[in-house]
Amino acid sequence: MNSSTPSRPRLFRRSSWTEWKQVTDILRQETVGGMLLLVGAVVALVWANTPISDSYASLREVTVGPAALHLDLTLAEWASDGLLAIFFFVVGLELKREFVAGDLRDPRRAAVPVIAALGGVVLPALIYVAVNWGDGEALRGWAIPTATDIAFAVAVLAVIGKHLPSALRTFLLTLAVVDDLVAITIIAIFYTDELSLLPLLLFLVPVAVFALLVQRRIRSWWLLVPLGVTAWALLHASGVHATVAGVVLGFTVPALTRTGERTSLAERFEHRLRPISAGIVVPVFAFMAAGVTVGGLAGFGTALGDPVAIGIVAGLVLGKAIGIFGATYVMARFTRAELDGELAWVDVFGMAVLGGIGFTVALLVGDLAFGPGAEREEHVKLAILTGSLVAALLATVILRLRNRVYRRIHEIETRDDDADGIPDVFEHDEQPGRAQ
Repeated sequence: MNSSTPSRPRLFRRSSWTEWKQVTDILRQETVGGMLLLVGAVVALVWANTPISDSYASLREVTVGPAALHLDLTLAEWASDGLLAIFFFVVGLELKREFVAGDLRDPRRAAVPVIAALGGVVLPALIYVAVNWGDGEALRGWAIPTATDIAFAVAVLAVIGKHLPSALRTFLLTLAVVDDLVAITIIAIFYTDELSLLPLLLFLVPVAVFALLVQRRIRSWWLLVPLGVTAWALLHASGVHATVAGVVLGFTVPALTRTGERTSLAERFEHRLRPISAGIVVPVFAFMAAGVTVGGLAGFGTALGDPVAIGIVAGLVLGKAIGIFGATYVMARFTRAELDGELAWVDVFGMAVLGGIGFTVALLVGDLAFGPGAEREEHVKLAILTGSLVAALLATVILRLRNRVYRRIHEIETRDDDADGIPDVFEHDEQPGRAQ
């Protein structure tokens, strides 16, 4: 039995109704996006391993854009540098909302997902470095296994965990938000080889104008979109990865409501752009990035025998699971907190394993670390796909078993409620008791 006392802090407490509703809406859209991401990745993988694989490679290398502005990029580069800027703009909006109006505004509630996310970044990086120690070129990929793909993870969770407590879903989403912030910081700091100061300074001008307009609640897309594109182009010219512009612009959008407003401007923008990000941007990027030639069992074995690939797989499967779970467990012991009564530690471990699904940002970091066309490019992609698949399968086994437990509890409580004559409509935010 759970012997907790009211005076002791609880981990994974239930969110407020408003926060829970926002999380539910986000998870629903990310679930669809994750399914489309998977379709895009599978199509690319199959195409790249057919007799017409050259056509896939040729498609990725089609160049479009004005050369005078140094924006004559391949379709693969437009997907990673351009489309992902929209993805990271939505991330910026989400981060702003979480830190200003969401659960992360409370340091006590933010501590657990923040520390868990950091644990899930540090340990995979350390494992990768340990495996590749002494190889300077290989060490450039240390950040590849540090990112969690929220769309992919949520899609898996939607299939296997319909009866899991909502607190776990909120934890996964919040952890992924912090994970994205760490990832974009790593990209900006560690994967900027050459920095051009003038475009970087000019980048601040459209950002400042954009911030001024949104602070005055001006939502005219014919004004905001050109400013955003200009900021993106200037940051791209500066040498900093252009996707950082999306996060910076997202942070400028107000996340609090004024008198007379029902929803904040950040929520409005997120509501409009998240379907585009989850349903178009990420799947297109997956299609452009995931096409790797396996080369049969021999080629598969050779690729995964590369220490870079070993470090990535070990980082995603072991580093993420142990890092996230270990950091959460240490936080509980350090603060003398207990799990909320509806949860068990095996639930947290299952979510930590699920955090090992690294895809979108991992592929992006791999491209930045070794460059397109590099000798190890195929090994990196194959390792990311393999590590993510193994993490997904392990999480499926753990969380599927836990889902059965919670389903049985839900069925028992439903029968009891029916016997008492209590309509389900009044039980929308109730959660089952802790499963032992």
